[in-house]
Amino acid sequence: MYRHILIPTDGSTLSLAAAQKALEFARDAVAKVTVLTVVEPFHVFTSDTEQLESTAEEYERQAGRAAGSHLADVALKAEAMGVACDTVQVVSDEPYQAIIDVASQKGCDLIAMASHGRRGLAALVLGSVAVKVLTHSTIPVLVYR
Repeated sequence: MYRHILIPTDGSTLSLAAAQKALEFARDAVAKVTVLTVVEPFHVFTSDTEQLESTAEEYERQAGRAAGSHLADVALKAEAMGVACDTVQVVSDEPYQAIIDVASQKGCDLIAMASHGRRGLAALVLGSVAVKVLTHSTIPVLVYR
């Protein structure tokens, strides 16, 4: 069975619901977890309103604070459930690759993550982190929808 599960989260309602399910799975499997948040680096040319309204330093401070909050929320839930938990925050333009890299570095044997379930043009234009992880990962991926 699985012994170390990577749980990526972006702090969205869907990803937090998936994290809750992954923690329950980890508890039942007597597995430890690593919770990961990937923060997008600051870009001068962007359509992201958070970056347009901030300086690089302010954006990095706010993004780091938000990511830390997401990680702390899941870590508290893990502690309440008796699940051993580590947290990791990384900065990357490619969240799917960061997820795969952290899973490898931490020796995870499962990635459990949410899928936003985008369809049609949104899926084509935005892509899907979950699909990219599924496509490129060499370890099993459990997708919650």
